[in-house]
Amino acid sequence: MSNERLRAAMTAGGWTCATLAAKTEVDPKSVERWVNQGRVPRRATAVRVAEVLGENVHALWPALRQARAARAVSPELVALYDQRADVPVSRFTDLFAQAREHIDVLVYAAVFLHEAYPRLNDLLRERAAEGCSIRIALGDADSENVRQRGEEERFGHGIESRCRLALMHYRPLVGVPGVEIRTHGTALYNSLYRADDQLLVNAHVWGANAFASPVWHLRRSGDGGVFDTYAQSFDAVWATATPAQEE
Repeated sequence: MSNERLRAAMTAGGWTCATLAAKTEVDPKSVERWVNQGRVPRRATAVRVAEVLGENVHALWPALRQARAARAVSPELVALYDQRADVPVSRFTDLFAQAREHIDVLVYAAVFLHEAYPRLNDLLRERAAEGCSIRIALGDADSENVRQRGEEERFGHGIESRCRLALMHYRPLVGVPGVEIRTHGTALYNSLYRADDQLLVNAHVWGANAFASPVWHLRRSGDGGVFDTYAQSFDAVWATATPAQEE
């Protein structure tokens, strides 16, 4: 069955199979099959074609409205914890100790790490000395988003004080080769703790403290997975953050 809606859109815009194929970087024979045989392109290609034609992608290919089959479990999911309080602090520190290339931490405060493991700075210095790149992004205590989070969690000014305390804990690492400490004022949807290809994601739930919110442990299994989504999120926040200064 031919795709008359696609044919009409091409005609209205003065597109031939050859010119549309060149514009969207596909084989002209593929365009011919879309028009004459009603074939449906891959979603990304269909979206690109619809943008060129100025049409709604679902109007051109209604079949793309069908939901994709969901996987029961992501292959990258190692473990799921009901709340962060269920995760032993040793889980965090063991991952950091095993890291060889990257340690990334994105939080507002997370002072529980230093409180439960006073050697954290020493551990990070040791990892940096072995060539591991370490990036710590802490909440800017003076930012509007930190203040708002305090209200949402019914923590009041406590979270702002904990952000300042966290910076105090990490400040001795400012200037240590291989270690960068920055502060950020973004709306934090998840706290992230990365060690090479493993990642602990502490989801943030409106009205609940981070320690009472779930954590999932991910292990990267390939490009474009859930792990990479969070890693890219870290990079985006890091690019907005301000380097901490030595006192």
